[in-house]
Amino acid sequence: MSVNRTELVSAIAERASLTKAQADAALAAFQDVLIESLKAGEPVKVTGLLSVERVERAARTGRNPRTGEAIEIPAGFGVKVSAGSKLKDAVQN
Repeated sequence: MSVNRTELVSAIAERASLTKAQADAALAAFQDVLIESLKAGEPVKVTGLLSVERVERAARTGRNPRTGEAIEIPAGFGVKVSAGSKLKDAVQN
């Protein structure tokens, strides 16, 4: 089972004594800050929870799985998400 956005907003609203609209606005603001920071190449770290950073991927040669033909994959960017200590501890117990 996974938690979708609606369930996450409801849980945040309940735990932080906010309305669902306020919790949704806070989550949307977090999302916006995360995206803007990563676009600018700045990592985002929430101590103990997670860190997110933009990483460069070099150009490389890949294979088309259907035909086996070699294809050139251009350089680009990806996102690296690392779990923080509190998150790691939570899933161990």
